[in-house]
Amino acid sequence: MSDDFEAWFDKGVTDGLPVVPPTRERVEAMLSSTRRARAELLGEMPPNYGRVTVEKAAINAVMAGCRPEYLPVLLAAAECACDPAFNLHGVATSTHFSAPLIVVHGPVRARIGINSSFGVFGPGYRANATIGRALRLLMINVGGAKPGGISMSTFGHPGRYTYCIGEHEEASPWVPYHVSRGLAPGSSAVTLFAGEAPHGISDHASRTAKSLAGSLGWSMAGLWNSKHFPLYSHTMLIVGPEHARTLADEGWTRDDLARYLHETIRVPYRTLLPDETHGEGTNLRFGKNPPAPDSMVSKFPSVGELHILVAGGTAGRFSMAIPGWLGTRNGSQPLTRLIDLV
Repeated sequence: MSDDFEAWFDKGVTDGLPVVPPTRERVEAMLSSTRRARAELLGEMPPNYGRVTVEKAAINAVMAGCRPEYLPVLLAAAECACDPAFNLHGVATSTHFSAPLIVVHGPVRARIGINSSFGVFGPGYRANATIGRALRLLMINVGGAKPGGISMSTFGHPGRYTYCIGEHEEASPWVPYHVSRGLAPGSSAVTLFAGEAPHGISDHASRTAKSLAGSLGWSMAGLWNSKHFPLYSHTMLIVGPEHARTLADEGWTRDDLARYLHETIRVPYRTLLPDETHGEGTNLRFGKNPPAPDSMVSKFPSVGELHILVAGGTAGRFSMAIPGWLGTRNGSQPLTRLIDLV
């Protein structure tokens, strides 16, 4: 007697967990949530450059366990993933750890039940779990990024199963992140960021904006490596609501925090050179024209490569730092895209 669930493992189209069989009825129900034509091309998905159509996205959404109303969010995320600026080819095939993180913004969060608050990176919310999983299934089944084959990350991280959160706009003292990137207030959007697993930062003592910003920044000084100045990559800082209130109470904006981190988290170049007790160094970043020994080198390559937003529960003085994959010239660019809602 055949087992409908086991058959999909045999086909090699799962992420290691059981999938929902994509019957015709389920796929048609999924497609009913968008006005876009099933044959519309969203893009070619690296590394195999398979053609991602709306219908293929719907099939993988069913397999991931999505409800139909989640599909427009997945379509926007898939378009970001197929954009050459995101460089999914590099993200998917690198030996690095990164995975595409979907951040959902705007009213769609409440509409479909995206978690933006307590346990935002954890389990318990179907929308977060299945939207992130659906993008990973597209990467496997259309992009060909199968672990140990084309996908050669040395370790990976749990976000390679699913990596999707909401911005906690209601607890944020700042305009929503997508609005800061030029989209209209009240719109719904996704941001796709190629990120490592979240690195937790705990600070229960700082009570001024400056001391807290320094604490956050110096905690991030060890990202990639403690001598890795400047970072190769973009960095996303997820500020917890309690930390955000401390900053905003003194009038600090998102841009103020980014500037402070860029200008303050600096060390002399001479301290970054390899030595007998710490071999990793920053000298390769500067080639044949290194700075003077006492020149101060910033951890973050530019203010624009720091991406700051608020998420997480409203109790607990914690934040999260997420280093990205490589940088501006040949790495992955974070992309933000409007969601086309019916």
